[in-house]
Amino acid sequence: MAHIDLGLDEKEFPGIIGPMRFRPETAKPLNELAEVLLRGPHTLSRGERELIAAYVSGGNECRFCCASHSAFAAAQLDGGAAVVDQVITDPGSAPISAKLRALLRIAATVRLDGRQVTAELVAAARAEGATDVEIHDTVLIAAAFCMFNRYVDGLATLAPEDPDAYAMNARRIVESGYGV
Repeated sequence: MAHIDLGLDEKEFPGIIGPMRFRPETAKPLNELAEVLLRGPHTLSRGERELIAAYVSGGNECRFCCASHSAFAAAQLDGGAAVVDQVITDPGSAPISAKLRALLRIAATVRLDGRQVTAELVAAARAEGATDVEIHDTVLIAAAFCMFNRYVDGLATLAPEDPDAYAMNARRIVESGYGV
């Protein structure tokens, strides 16, 4: 049960969905940020950006966000859930590009402490072909998902156990986006 009464059935509105329904005036800019970062025009695919969000959420042990964004990434990446699971478990051995691996190292560092992102990490990402926009957006995705993870977990919202719940939301997000 959530720490506050959201006035909703938690099973119908799990995770971040409930708090966003509770405060639509804050949900709007949060959804707009997610839409731009994860679905807007970009040189990284939507699946790759969702993978960064899932990876950060997994590191933060946010079950709802990790499961959600893992499903969203799997629906948009070649290799699907198997690749996502490998990245969450061990990005060093996952079948992803060296550029994405370097960006995930930056995201992991931001997750722990943004001040620990070094010129060497950035140079390594650039050496693998990452652009300044890709580096910028990786940092912002990681930072934003630390906030989203803490929002969900700080209110103790429900994280469904059934993977089908996340797959259903994945279809909606892939088709329609983040409600903007």
